[in-house]
Amino acid sequence: MITAAQLRAARVLLGIDQRRLAKLSGLSVPTIQRMEASETMVRGNVDSLVKLITALENAGIELIDDGANSDGGGRGVRLKARSEDRAEDKTSGGARTRK
Repeated sequence: MITAAQLRAARVLLGIDQRRLAKLSGLSVPTIQRMEASETMVRGNVDSLVKLITALENAGIELIDDGANSDGGGRGVRLKARSEDRAEDKTSGGARTRK
């Protein structure tokens, strides 16, 4: 899965606009816009999500899931968990929901 924030950050890291990402992924610009406007997880049909993720990976983006280690080299971004999220994570056995 990919979040809207990851999608926007990936595009910024690559230095490309929505039109270029649409071309690289074979999706339409309105589809990219809709995906980036999502609240949290990007929603779309499986084929579109696969095209998007494949295009980002081919362009050099490594998508890092929440709490996962990154084994790849190079630079990246990750949003740190807020202190209350870390405390909640410890008390809930690892299950966490975003606010």
